[in-house]
Order: sequence, then C-alpha cells, then structure tokens
Amino acid sequence: MAASRRTLVVLYALHSWAGIVTGLLLFIVCFSGSVVVFKNEIDLWANPSLRALPHVAQPVRPDLVLNNLAEYYPGSKVESLWYPDGINPAWTAFIKRADNPERMKIAVRADTGEVVGPVDSELGQFFRMIHVFLFFGPRWIVGFLGVAMFFLIVSGFVIHRKILKELFTARWRKSLRVTGSDLHKSLGVWGLVFHLMIAFTGAWLGLAPVFERAYSYVSGGGGARPAAMKMRNNALDRPMQTASVDTLLKQAQHDMPGLQPNRIALRDVGKPNASVTFFGQVDDLWFSNARITYQGGRFKEKNDPRQNGFWSQFNGLMEPLHFGDYGGIVLKWLYFLIGLSPALLSLSGTLLWIERRKLRQRNRAGVVGAQHV
Repeated sequence: MAASRRTLVVLYALHSWAGIVTGLLLFIVCFSGSVVVFKNEIDLWANPSLRALPHVAQPVRPDLVLNNLAEYYPGSKVESLWYPDGINPAWTAFIKRADNPERMKIAVRADTGEVVGPVDSELGQFFRMIHVFLFFGPRWIVGFLGVAMFFLIVSGFVIHRKILKELFTARWRKSLRVTGSDLHKSLGVWGLVFHLMIAFTGAWLGLAPVFERAYSYVSGGGGARPAAMKMRNNALDRPMQTASVDTLLKQAQHDMPGLQPNRIALRDVGKPNASVTFFGQVDDLWFSNARITYQGGRFKEKNDPRQNGFWSQFNGLMEPLHFGDYGGIVLKWLYFLIGLSPALLSLSGTLLWIERRKLRQRNRAGVVGAQHV
C-alpha cells in the first residue's frame, strides 16, 4: 500500500472517530449557535412592551438611569448598563437586589429614563448558555470542540479532495447511504470557508484565555506589570470624592478619542473606591473590544486596540466574526442558514457511519455464511 494511501486510511479513521465522539456535542453547539445569532431579536420578541418603545438618536445619560433604578429598586446594586442599539430601543441594566440573590435584567426607557421593568430573556440566554458553555461546562470545552470541528473540516476535504469536480452531483436514485454521502460531502464543500472561520474563531474564543492564563503563570505573571498595577491600586485606596458616571464618560472619551461605548460595568458605585469600566468600539475600527477603567474616579487602565498592535486587533475580530453581530439582519440570516450546515454535517456524518458499520457487519455475516456452506 502506498504511503499516501496509508495516510488517507489513517486520516479517514481519525475523521470518522472524531466525528462520532464529538458529533452530538457539535450538533448541539452548532444548532444553538445558529439560533444565538438572533438572541437580541428573541429577547425583543419575548417582551412586547420593549417593541413599543421608540428608538432615539440620543439616549438619556447613564446617571439619570442609575438614579431612577436606585429609586425604583432601593438597596439594589447595578452591575452593568447596556446602551440602546439598532435592535433594543431601551437601556438594559443588570442588577442584584438585597432580597433576591439572582441577577435581574431591567429595561429603562432611552428617551425619558423611566424604569420599564424586568426583561424576559430566558429563551435567548438559554441558547447562549448552551452554545458558549454547554450550559454548565467551562468555555474551554467548547473551544476544544472548535478544534475538533476544524480538524473534521480539513481532514474531510483532504479525504474527499476530488469532490470539487462533483459539487453538483447527487446520486438521487442510488441507496440512501450513497445519496446521503453525496449530500454530506457537497454541503461540507459549499460552506467550507464559513465552516473554517466558525471553527477557528470558536476555538480561539474558548482556548485563548486558557493559554493566556497559562503563559502568565509560567512567565511569572507577565513581568513588572503586576507590581505597577499594585502601586496604582494602593494610591486609589485613599478616600476621595466619588465621580459621577457621566463625568467619567466624558473623561473616557477624552482619554480614548473616538470611543463609542456600548456597555458600562460598575462595581461599588457610590463608594470612594468605585470601579467604572466603559466597553465599546473606536471610530477607526468596526469591532468592539476597546475598554477603559476608572477606579475611585481616577484612570486605572485601558485597552485601545489602535495602540496595542496586531494581536489586540486580531483578538477583537474573533467575537464579531463568530457571532455575526457586525452587520444587519440580512447578514444574521446568512449566518443562521449557513450556520445550520455544520449541525447537519454532524448529524449526517454520524448516520453515515452507523449505516457503513451495519453494511460491514452484513458483509462479514455473508462471508462467514459462505464459508460454512
């Protein structure tokens, strides 16, 4: 047997077993990922009161939202504020009440700052939890599934490298196994580029944080950076007057020109050492991984992808490319429809493997029967 032939046999075996071992999980992750593209639309659909709210070009300032939430939910802690966008017309706040340990999602009108009330996001969040964490598992498990999916795509293309000549070929009058095999191969080739992108970005999002933490641990925490951060935090421990979020937002847009915030993370608001972080994008880039933090009213740190080089910008591309939230509704439908194909490939590949296994067993039984005759 030629070396190339042996390689293909081994690769086919690895491709088959990798598909069988991960097939069900890949189906769940890929199917839920297709639905997650419409998470915000699902939340809006589940909340008719939000659909009736007006979209405004200039929403009310964060301080008004926080003050109204404090009056409406006395003693609560606001953890984050999400800006209105093209889909959701309201401010969204995540809060924790003193009498309820579970986090609540609250809508606030963008035009007046009036508190609308709790938002039902269980269905959209359910699909997101399945896709990102398999509901209960750590994210790196889904990252490894991305690696498995990438291997399945590449190995399948190598095994069926002549399929490019048969893109429009489906032997409909043959057996179900033959027709299913043709459709399985064609579906994999037609969505090849998209599938590779989804697999790579999914693996990156799941595993990159693990490797970053491992590198930081091996390298002793990244050199002198922790010491500098400690000195800065010691300085912030001194009591000082608490700055309003509106004031810090103006300062953030001065310290990071072109910042367009879409989320605000809050901790210990109202206390001298309060922490406020603005997340968003900057004018020169379309992805959203810019970040700037203030603690105790003073600048603490920032991540400006324009200043942090190639890898910061590359890392910022991963999430929008994976979730398809950088375009309009047409792009989301494309992500949804093409995103279903990996789920179908996982299902069809498993069914084909089972059918081939049954066929081999019948052939062996036929040979054994012939030998006894």
